[in-house]
Amino acid sequence: MHAFTHRATLVAAAMLLAAGGCSDRQESTAMANPRESNQRNERREASGRLAGRPANAQDATFAAGCFWGVEDAFRATEGVTATEVGYTGGEAPEPTYEQVCAGGTGHAEAVRVEFDPAVISYEQLVERFFAIHDPTQLNRQGPDYGAQYRSAIFYHDDAQRTTAEALRDRLGESGRFKRAIVTQIAPAKEFYRAEEYHQQYREKTGTATCRVR
Repeated sequence: MHAFTHRATLVAAAMLLAAGGCSDRQESTAMANPRESNQRNERREASGRLAGRPANAQDATFAAGCFWGVEDAFRATEGVTATEVGYTGGEAPEPTYEQVCAGGTGHAEAVRVEFDPAVISYEQLVERFFAIHDPTQLNRQGPDYGAQYRSAIFYHDDAQRTTAEALRDRLGESGRFKRAIVTQIAPAKEFYRAEEYHQQYREKTGTATCRVR
């Protein structure tokens, strides 16, 4: 797996991050995509699965703060064949971006990653997950705060759960982090694909990601 190349942060994104919070990003995206901001009906085009799925592909689901930056990081990782951003981990059905931002749905902004296990292992993806955010921040990443920004790994089977727990514990004992890791490890629930303007946001807009590390 090649090393991920960090992209330069643009001034516009820095201003956006300084403001922090879901509402500021909502306003920005709505202004950039006025026709897409309310198009909820397009979200089921893949019927819950990524389009063009290879026969040997597997899924992994991660939450690590703002899903724009998390998706961008995984899309730059060799062995990842597709990604989509959405909402998961909560109870509210068919949540909108506005509802998740307001809190109360229980969902996290998350990224579903489709990967080729012949090229990259699930353990390597979990290592990547821990490298691109601060897993010691509870319900927060940088200026973005709230349970929707929690650090979480949503496992799809027992093998993924065992791998994620073992790596979390190993990192916790390594001294790499000064504080305790607070990453939630929980079974994958229904994944609700986010509104289309959120998908591959950086690639669509040319705006730098809101990734904090």
